Amino acid sequence: MKKFVKIALAQIKYFDISSVNNIEKIKKYIILAKERGADIVCFPESCLHKNYIFHKNHKLINEIREECKNNKIWAIINEDIKIKDKLYNTSLLINRKGKIVGDYEKIHLYGDKVNPGKKIRVFNTDFGKIGIVICWDLAFPELFNKMKKAGAQIIFCPSQWWYDSIAHKEKHEIRELEILESLVRVRAFENVCFVALCNPVMDSKYQISYSAIASPTKILSKIVRKEGLIISKINLNEIKKLEDHYKS
Repeated sequence: MKKFVKIALAQIKYFDISSVNNIEKIKKYIILAKERGADIVCFPESCLHKNYIFHKNHKLINEIREECKNNKIWAIINEDIKIKDKLYNTSLLINRKGKIVGDYEKIHLYGDKVNPGKKIRVFNTDFGKIGIVICWDLAFPELFNKMKKAGAQIIFCPSQWWYDSIAHKEKHEIRELEILESLVRVRAFENVCFVALCNPVMDSKYQISYSAIASPTKILSKIVRKEGLIISKINLNEIKKLEDHYKS
């Protein structure tokens, strides 16, 4: 396992290169993340397309797998995917060889017209143990606690975080962004792990375009209201040091 890990989050715009899918944009950011030395790049929720029915061997997913293989980088992508004749909001973990080595199905749905997942997932990689949640899962601390107990050092959260106008009387976006950042920081602190949240940039006043990487004690990197790639170099040894500190 590597002591130092470089995490990349791609806060991308949807459907500006192609009106149908985001494949060229995703491939572009895989290459960019590799050029900047990242071990893994995470993309937002529902990042692939507008109107396809997906399965794990869909040609567009295979294109992304090939790009990961060519660049020797891990990636997390998310879309509604049919598994055993049921549709799930699914995150796929692709390794440096372009193989799908894991998947996680969203457990806590929020308007998703899919089936809920049932199990947490923690995956072994060549740089450490990672967990994956999706969007509204971020509001449920028990998921993170279970992944922490299973050994997760970094937890990724592909997201497409929206707010409801009834939630705030004014300054809706600002207040929802504060809530979102608070959730990221708290999940990292209470579980003594790293948390990486990735949202898209979309043409909607209800979309919170905020992505961030958090250590147990602070936000390491973030991007707000614009497209771009953020990267943080993290030291996984910090986890043990902080665990020992808080125990005392």
